[in-house]
Amino acid sequence: MDYTPQGYRRNVGVCLINPYKKIFAASRLDINSAWQMPQGGVDDGEDPRSAAIRELREDTGVSSVEIVAEVPYWLTFDFPPEVREKLKHLWESDWKGQVQKWFLLKFTGTDEEINLLGDGTEKAEFGKWSWMSPEQIVELAVDFKKPIYKEVMTAFSPYLQ
Repeated sequence: MDYTPQGYRRNVGVCLINPYKKIFAASRLDINSAWQMPQGGVDDGEDPRSAAIRELREDTGVSSVEIVAEVPYWLTFDFPPEVREKLKHLWESDWKGQVQKWFLLKFTGTDEEINLLGDGTEKAEFGKWSWMSPEQIVELAVDFKKPIYKEVMTAFSPYLQ
């Protein structure tokens, strides 16, 4: 995507699967009982694939991965007003929402590699982690991300069987 809708932040999402086809999810430190897959912003001039691998490493310490697939289009969601207001102060910009490119990555390491302090370059975002089914991923997501997560699970369903 050369064009990002005005007011939206470019972002990548990572659906990380283990050999048992379970998906990595982690609970956010800043939103009680909110679980999500790793995601993060794309830097100016950065390739989305590179951004996905970088964000995964920053958030989880994981670098033993292979890219398996990607959703062939970008997905867009809006932030609820209270989230937008919170992020306005945190990010010092007023994004309406995010436009995301999602990647399916196969985890080729061991669980001991997972470190929620990440690689030490960013502040920790997560408190706990777990391997989950696609249904659990959608069920435990914050409401405003559920439609995106459903679409991601549908796009990657051939790899999750």
